Amino acid sequence: MRALTYHGANDVRVDTVPDPAILEADDIVLRVTATAICGSDLHLYHGKIPQTEPGDIFGHEFMGIVEDTGAGVTDLQVGDRVVIPFVIACGSCFFCQHDLFAACETTNTGRGSLINKKGIPPGAALFGYSHLYGGVPGGQADYVRVPKANVGPFKVPTGLADDKVLFLSDILPTAWQAVINAEVGQGCTLAIYGAGPVGLLSAACARMLGVQLIFMVDDNDYRLAYARDAYGVIPINFEQDDDPADSIIRQTPGMRGVDAVIDAVGFEAKGSTTETLLTTLKIEGSSGKALRQSIAATRRGGVVSVPGVYAGFIHAFMFGDAFDKGLTFKMGQTHVQKYLPELLEHIEAGRLQPEMIVTHRLALEEAALGYTLFDQKQDDCRKVILVPGATPGTLNAPRRVQP
Repeated sequence: MRALTYHGANDVRVDTVPDPAILEADDIVLRVTATAICGSDLHLYHGKIPQTEPGDIFGHEFMGIVEDTGAGVTDLQVGDRVVIPFVIACGSCFFCQHDLFAACETTNTGRGSLINKKGIPPGAALFGYSHLYGGVPGGQADYVRVPKANVGPFKVPTGLADDKVLFLSDILPTAWQAVINAEVGQGCTLAIYGAGPVGLLSAACARMLGVQLIFMVDDNDYRLAYARDAYGVIPINFEQDDDPADSIIRQTPGMRGVDAVIDAVGFEAKGSTTETLLTTLKIEGSSGKALRQSIAATRRGGVVSVPGVYAGFIHAFMFGDAFDKGLTFKMGQTHVQKYLPELLEHIEAGRLQPEMIVTHRLALEEAALGYTLFDQKQDDCRKVILVPGATPGTLNAPRRVQP
């Protein structure tokens, strides 16, 4: 089959690789009909995630048709159309029984998390996300083996286009969990750092829940303009405003700050010169710029919700400020399976339209181009969908591609 594989930092290619096969009784083999490039994939692409090896198949946002089933699969049949959560969960361990699927303690059977060296159980395995998270081949491919198929795959109606339901695999439930964790609703105020796909869908979810005032901080004018027009956010470009938190505070009632902040940026935020040097030297693992801004913008007693990925140590965390303000932090990988039925209802009712953020549909064979467009924000790219089997150049010819 054909699949997108890693060949080193900033070097991905579509190669011919062996077809997947049933290995366990509760496996299925899925024929992928649509897959997407996620902002988290860019961390892999940049060579920032440990234990990512040449030949690894990327992709944790995908859906398709069941092609084959193991003898122990009870809820699926060949021909079923399903979305696959990026979190691989067993459904029966302590954490799964508490709907904490991303904390599943049985599926990460690869080399496991670095934290395991301290005797702490690993979190769940993830599709296409390094051997740190199980080494499970991802879905930017013609076919993919899906383990724990009695727990993960989620059937979707045939009447809904792939674009409408594909993001149930990751970024829509990630945005939804971020907003739920932020504890905002009717009449609340919210700031979102990051106008990438998760940030945009966080704004969509917040608006649906009645959040009154939403600020969005990014350095990209076309994404901020889209968020303003689509979700009514107040855009702030941090290249033009060196202290967005201060600007946010000045526009909130009583200049107290917002009720909550969502950090949808994570560890590759543009930081100071010191942070850039520290991360280059591997002295710290993450830039803390977005997190410091989040702490500053949140009112006393508010919530900082962090769906953005972080790794390792963070320079100048400002824990004293967070303590003084009595902030609550909620973060972590998304418990995708928990939210799927509710989110599908919102999509079917038209309350959520996640497909609106898509700008590029490319053939799988054009995946390397898709990474370039998304990473370098060329051609006003917000989100790329890849279609296995499609002929290159037939779906969405980019308008302005720079070398």
